[in-house]
Amino acid sequence: MIPRYGHIPCPGRRHRLRPGAYALLIRDGLLLLTHQSGPEPEYQLPGGGIDPGETGLRALHREVFEETGWTIGNARRLGAYRRFAFMPDYGWWAEKLCHVWVARPILRLSAPTEPHHSAHWATPRAAMGLLADPGARAFLARFRHLI
Repeated sequence: MIPRYGHIPCPGRRHRLRPGAYALLIRDGLLLLTHQSGPEPEYQLPGGGIDPGETGLRALHREVFEETGWTIGNARRLGAYRRFAFMPDYGWWAEKLCHVWVARPILRLSAPTEPHHSAHWATPRAAMGLLADPGARAFLARFRHLI
């Protein structure tokens, strides 16, 4: 069973399935997070939606680069969780199926290319207090020993 985090959907509300790839990005005992300033400011694990025809690993590389400007290597899938959320960029409610990976940031090639995103390093303890998504916090707590 895939664990679920966040609110329980309202009866009758349609949720579109949106698979995504997200990463615990570890380097020198720190985590690389992304901060999205809008529409709601929050810290997140870098990652995002897997587009049609795209593999999870390819989406992970693309999303991490867009949100942080970093390339990554040695990616290993850890598991998945579900959460229900409104996606203001699309104007619909989604059941997000979040596949979580652990990877190593290799090289920063640029600033984030995704609007309203910035990259930030944090200790695991600080990240637990910063991450808005309870599923992301749960994966960090479960796999903290990898840091």
